[in-house]
Amino acid sequence: MILKIHQCLQQQLLACSKKMLVCKSTKGQISTSSSVLALPPNSVMYVFDRNAKLLQRERAAKAEDVNVYDYLKDEIGYRLSDRVFDIKRKFNKALDLGCGRGHISKYILNDSVDELILADLSPSWLEQAQTTEGIKVVKKVLDEEEFSMEPNSLDFVISCLSLHWVNDLPGCFQRIMNSLKKDGVFMAAVFGGDTLYELRGSLQLAELERDGGISPHISPFTEIRDIGSLLTRAGFAMQTIDTDEIVIGYPSMFELMWDLKGMGESNAARNRSLHLKRDTLLAASAIYDQLYGKIKEEDGSRYIPATFQIIYMVGWKPDASQPKPIERGSGEISLKDIYRIDEIVKQKTKVKLTDEDK
Repeated sequence: MILKIHQCLQQQLLACSKKMLVCKSTKGQISTSSSVLALPPNSVMYVFDRNAKLLQRERAAKAEDVNVYDYLKDEIGYRLSDRVFDIKRKFNKALDLGCGRGHISKYILNDSVDELILADLSPSWLEQAQTTEGIKVVKKVLDEEEFSMEPNSLDFVISCLSLHWVNDLPGCFQRIMNSLKKDGVFMAAVFGGDTLYELRGSLQLAELERDGGISPHISPFTEIRDIGSLLTRAGFAMQTIDTDEIVIGYPSMFELMWDLKGMGESNAARNRSLHLKRDTLLAASAIYDQLYGKIKEEDGSRYIPATFQIIYMVGWKPDASQPKPIERGSGEISLKDIYRIDEIVKQKTKVKLTDEDK
């Protein structure tokens, strides 16, 4: 079955990329024309349905038990805010882009920020966003994908688990760059490509077995190798990118899917399937438990793990005051002598580098 699907996909790709050549012979001359299917430069591929995402967030915000589902975003917001404290500077004006219910703003202190702009696509989430005392707060309903701010007006832009739903991520990064002052900071956390790989694989195997094909039920996430390229493309300097993984245990696949809905993180891809058969869901749950299920040592009960990969990124708008890398070959100590670095420091002598060391 998998071989047949692979062959079918290959045939479709060949048909789409095939060039149509039209040859005409006139008095011994041959003229050719070709048409190639290609997107224009800097075009946007609309993968996500932003209207659907707005409805999902509004539905999650209006649930009576909305606080129950904040555990993951609050934890990541706390970890991201800890990185803010590492920057020994007080920002006059900051923007929390895609603030949600204040998952990071509730941890930002007036020692770090004077004025904080909270912005989100969902008016209900924005109304529920929490902040700390002593900070001037302004709330704006903004679409992270098409927002506009006054150029060179912000000292700091931060975003927690929102930008992975943006179609035009390069354009979003460029707008953030334009809104920052020189030496301004951009800091964000997004879900990475390995997020929910257990759920994705279980649903695909169940659909292959029950329906004879697969459809996307987990939205595509950005790979860490692409983040650096996007930041560089937007013009950010002194980049820092790292990843973290949070594994959460659930009684079964259904509790996981229910919590994702409560977080407002349900699938919003344009080509998503709007219905899953009951027997397919039951099969996926059984596959999930069989492949990834674990047993608690305390009471012997079973649970299924769900992996959330978090990509953290930091970028600075270039400024003349920022440190510059030293020239290549200007080092005073050879790496071959690193084992006796203490002795060299005590002697305070310079080690001349040879051409082989450079």
